[in-house]
Amino acid sequence: MFDLDNYSLLTIFLVGLAVVLGASEIGRWLGGRTEDRGSSNVSTLESAVFGLLALMLGFTFAMALSRFEARRDAVLNEANAIGTTALRARLLPEPERKEVLQLLKQYVKIRLEITQRPVSRTELMTAISQSNALQESLWQQAATLAAKNNGMVPTGLFIQTLNDMIDNQGKRLAALRNRVPNIVLLALFGIAIVGSGFAGYANGLDLRRTQVPVFIMAVLVSGVIFLILDLDRPGGGFIAVSQQPMIDTAASIDAFSN
Repeated sequence: MFDLDNYSLLTIFLVGLAVVLGASEIGRWLGGRTEDRGSSNVSTLESAVFGLLALMLGFTFAMALSRFEARRDAVLNEANAIGTTALRARLLPEPERKEVLQLLKQYVKIRLEITQRPVSRTELMTAISQSNALQESLWQQAATLAAKNNGMVPTGLFIQTLNDMIDNQGKRLAALRNRVPNIVLLALFGIAIVGSGFAGYANGLDLRRTQVPVFIMAVLVSGVIFLILDLDRPGGGFIAVSQQPMIDTAASIDAFSN
């Protein structure tokens, strides 16, 4: 299936706008060649298609916005989990305390690096593998401490928050991969093209009607679809999830390890 993720946002916007405007011009040309100038049925169909388009735009925008908010909450939850793990790591005895804090410092650095710029699928998978390796190292440190003295309260608290930290990585990855289905986005463009074609056809039937409102509609609809795509592309568009909670956590861990 045609995948919009393979193309840049600007390319999708410009091509989509051109196709929508082209459909309007084709519809106008066909309307101008029609001998029967009765446009009541065409106007009804035009209104129905645009009503459906408005419904689809609202529904899809709500989907994209909810996923954007989920990704934002996932960053905050993961940052809090890492910060709590670092705080409880300070209660551990040496040398485990220092080693754990260094591992957490590396862990946060990896989590931030993949958000500073758009990354390929290969780079993302590499970062996930590195994060998993650091999680395993942290877990081994916890296992070593538990083996030394399984009655230590700090060790139990540290293991609990470490488990939460690992779980939050999974939740963040799930939020990152939870996207608006590609078929829904393609349907938006399809309905916009059909609606624009009907609008152009109605203009062709009534030569007194101007084409300017159709052009404005095409730009607005393409702009809203562009906004939906931008919300749905974490790290790949103009609207980005704030990484400030993770940055603050990284600064706190740096202060702990100094």
